Amino acid sequence: MNILLSIDIIAKKFVLSVGQVTLLTVKGLGGIFVPPFNLKLVSREVDNFGAGSLLLVDIIALFTGMVMALQTIYGLSIYGAEMYVGSVVSLSLVRELGPVLTSIMVGARVGSGIAAEIGSMQVTEQIDAMRALGASPIKKLVTPKMLAAMVTLPLLTVTADIIGIFGGMVIALFELDIDRVFYINSVLTTIKISDLLSGIGKTVFFGLLIAVIGCHFGLKTTGGTTGVGRSTTITVVTISISILISDFFLTKLFLIIF
Repeated sequence: MNILLSIDIIAKKFVLSVGQVTLLTVKGLGGIFVPPFNLKLVSREVDNFGAGSLLLVDIIALFTGMVMALQTIYGLSIYGAEMYVGSVVSLSLVRELGPVLTSIMVGARVGSGIAAEIGSMQVTEQIDAMRALGASPIKKLVTPKMLAAMVTLPLLTVTADIIGIFGGMVIALFELDIDRVFYINSVLTTIKISDLLSGIGKTVFFGLLIAVIGCHFGLKTTGGTTGVGRSTTITVVTISISILISDFFLTKLFLIIF
């Protein structure tokens, strides 16, 4: 009986959280089209998402591409097909590894920052003061972050794809002595527009997830500084799990579309 009661409580909390996140998403997206439009807030968030994450994302993409190339060369050499390393690495990065790894890294860095920022404002009653002054916390805090995330994450993913493919080329040149022109041609002939749209399309949704989840747990923060730390931790975990789960369904959707 206790087990059933626990399951019931968890299920109710989950449904409630999904409803709250959905409502926050609708309000945040609605704020994009409602004046006044504060481009300064959006540009600040774009800088936080983009410039602040660029080096981290590119380093991870570079070594991911290099490791992918090493593993691909080892696996394909059994069949004498190691010359196709460029095709395998580029397709893996553009369709899956680039979008997912970039989103998880940015989610861990920026999502936790969003939760900590808004959580600190919540426990110090700055959010309540904002409402008392007639300002909308959704419009000033949530909407700029959502818009910035949906714009910058696809751009970060494109740079990650390019750097990752370059890392694969470096390994191919040194391990197999493959001509760089041949490698680049194999990449260009393998990657199609549908592959690019699939990978970039995912990151628009992933960016929305990162911003909304970070804002949600930030606004729900209670318990002082301890609560801020707790919200930050659960934000990172939730973002990572949500990205991996939604990636499956988005992959299936894009395979049907394209």
